[in-house]
Amino acid sequence: MATLSGKTAREMLKNHTDLISSEIAEGTGAGIALATRPDGLRTGLSIWFSDLERNQGPVIELKPKGLKSHRVELRFGNFARQIINQISEAPDEDMNLARSLIESIKAEAQVEIPGQAMDSWLVSDGGFRMHATLRHAESSDNPDAMIATCREVIVPMMAAMAELIGYDVVLDEDEDGALEGTVTKREIVKRERNPRNRLLCLRIHGHTCKSCGLTPSMLYGSAGSIIEVHHLQPLSSLGEPRKYDPRTDLAPLCPNCHRAVHTRKPIPYSIPELQSLMGEHVD
Repeated sequence: MATLSGKTAREMLKNHTDLISSEIAEGTGAGIALATRPDGLRTGLSIWFSDLERNQGPVIELKPKGLKSHRVELRFGNFARQIINQISEAPDEDMNLARSLIESIKAEAQVEIPGQAMDSWLVSDGGFRMHATLRHAESSDNPDAMIATCREVIVPMMAAMAELIGYDVVLDEDEDGALEGTVTKREIVKRERNPRNRLLCLRIHGHTCKSCGLTPSMLYGSAGSIIEVHHLQPLSSLGEPRKYDPRTDLAPLCPNCHRAVHTRKPIPYSIPELQSLMGEHVD
């Protein structure tokens, strides 16, 4: 299969940088900057957080490998000491979510962190590296292959770094004001809206509602990305802060079911309780 010329590949990447940037920004909750660069006869892509200079934080380097694969490397810039120190002070809860995001990458992407175990890795110095190689059915220059690599590998890598750096989501002041009683509750409210939580929940549990079984994308097509993330631990039952487990604390719900579980206050219906109510009214 013939490959695209360097000029054509650069044009293709340029045409898709907005889409790629949007995908990563949605998953990380942070601004993203991209730049194409030559990589031999083909074109690669550099990706970093837009509020940092390229040399001041984590950078993703995306390169074609062979005809059908992408090589992704996460590294830190030469002037990233301040960010690395900040990451080293990340709380265990954030580290847990970051590791879970990396673990959610498909096994066929062959993620490696040289010199460290996948379940206990740490960013301790500028020598930290994370590699992945994802093979596609078509040419790596194909835009669909580029987007797949972005969604399956780059988004979780950058989302993990965003969690460790501490990018927060700005909440609307008038949203759920009644729930913001203590520091603990405010933290939980923030976490429910954290795009990294949504990303990880949907990667683990899929896009099917855990209550009614609806997969919105199958019903609504391109308008079907309307699945919501529900925190299974009721806010009102929190006695004291506890470790957050993204694998078990979140569940995808369709908008109707999500609204329904919260019609009971202060403690929402559990998913089994809602399913029981639904069963009572099915003809």
